[in-house]
Amino acid sequence: MSSFDIWKLLAVIIVILLIVFWRRRNAVWGGMTLGIIIGIIFAIIYVFKGSSFDWYVIGKGAILGTMSGFIAELLGKIADSIKRR
Repeated sequence: MSSFDIWKLLAVIIVILLIVFWRRRNAVWGGMTLGIIIGIIFAIIYVFKGSSFDWYVIGKGAILGTMSGFIAELLGKIADSIKRR
């Protein structure tokens, strides 16, 4: 039986979100970019602390950044719909 990993499930959701928001600039892609940059910074800090370079930290940063970008995009759409009323 395979073990359940929440990060793999989130990665699949993120890939779907990136496909849906493919056409234009938006907070989803910006969040992913910022998450990758922050993940690289944390991975470099781990290297200087004596650990090895961890690619999972960069992946987790990209996932969290993309999710926060999607939330920002969703809040923007909700605000626009409230403003129209």
